[in-house]
Formats: sequence, C-alpha cells, structure tokens
Amino acid sequence: MGVADKVVVVTGATGHLGPVVARVFAAEGARLALMARNQSALAQAVLDLNLPPERCLAVPADLSDPTQAESGAKTVLDHFGRADVLLCLAGGYLPGAPVADLTLADLQAMLSINLFTAFNAAHAFLPHLSANGWGRLIAISSLYGQQPAARTAAYAAAKAALEALVLAIAQEGKSKGLTANLLIVRTIDSPEARKAAPKANTAAWTSPEEMAYTMLFLCTEEAGAINGARIPLYGRG
Repeated sequence: MGVADKVVVVTGATGHLGPVVARVFAAEGARLALMARNQSALAQAVLDLNLPPERCLAVPADLSDPTQAESGAKTVLDHFGRADVLLCLAGGYLPGAPVADLTLADLQAMLSINLFTAFNAAHAFLPHLSANGWGRLIAISSLYGQQPAARTAAYAAAKAALEALVLAIAQEGKSKGLTANLLIVRTIDSPEARKAAPKANTAAWTSPEEMAYTMLFLCTEEAGAINGARIPLYGRG
C-alpha cells in the first residue's frame, strides 16, 4: 500500500525541497496540505500542482509560532477530516561564527527555524497521526547534527535537538502504528547551493528527488519496520 488518499502534511512547502516532494506524493495519489509562511509562494505552489481542492490545501502558517501551528492543524482536519503523514521540511541555515562570537539571537534563530517549527507541527498533528493506528513523521537533519564543524555551533545544536525530538517521537509512537525517522544530508543539491559554492565537490550532495522518493518509501506499509532511524543520503562522496 502506498500513499493514495493519505493526507500528507508538508511543512516548508515553498522551499528548495517542498515543491518536489509535493509533486512526487501528488503523483502517487496523496492528498496534500501544504504549509509555509509566504502566502503568495504558497498559492503558486498549489497552482503549480494543478490539483482539485479536495486533493490540495494551502495552509499559511509560521510554524515557529505554536498558535499558528495549532490553527493550521485545525484547518487541515476541518478540510480533510484526518492527517496521516507529517513531513517536517521547514528549516534553514544562516552563516555561522565561532562560538565566542555567537549571540543568543543567533542561536535562537537556528532553534526557531530548525527545531521549534518541527516541535510545534508535531505537537499539533501527532494526536491525529496516531488516531487511525497508522502514521508517519519524517524530518530532515544534517551531518552537523552529529558531527559539528567549526563555525556551525548554532545550526548543529538545533539539528541535534531536532534529532533527539524525532527519535523520542519514534519511541512514543511505535505502539500506536506511528513511525518517525530522519533523513540525513550533507547539502541539498539546488541551483542556489551550486551558485553559492560553484567549485564544490557535489558528489555527496543529495537531490530533492532522491529525498522525496526516500520519504515516499518510508510512507509505505513495507517500510513499517523502519522506526527511529537516521537514514544517510550522502553515500556518493
């Protein structure tokens, strides 16, 4: 069984990864709830999918705000009546600095983008994901979550916290038919990333399509035994 007719919530739906994931899941018959802060970009993402309203819903929300996360979940449940999959794709990286030069605001910004968005979304949707005895939660982390490099302390701390959150959810959900897993990447291969690092060795970069199809597999019945995993997607480099 795949994701046909499953309600799939995609956070960070207008980033480098979200639109590709939405297209892949839409092609498999999923019903999509796309969540993002930028309303115009979100409206364009829905337009690009060209799906009927009963298959695609735009949910403008800043998920760093727990009130907006709860309100967004209510919108999804009111429209679809359920939620089966939560893909936590919201996140980001800001240029780092040595710890001695970091400010509390720097750390808070990374926590807000990479941790609080996932926590608030999970808090809002988890009761609904497990309501039918089946659910999937997937989040995106980085090598830096386990192997911090110099000048990445704030980002690495946020990703490490995200990983702890997801692994705890995996343990809490396993008796309810819910799995929670992490995809670990080095760099998401995008035009913006290539422009920013034109001389980089991209062998270990991961394409959005590779990530999307890995998520799709994790949402099948056949992947039900995969829970609490950190799945590396950087094996070529």
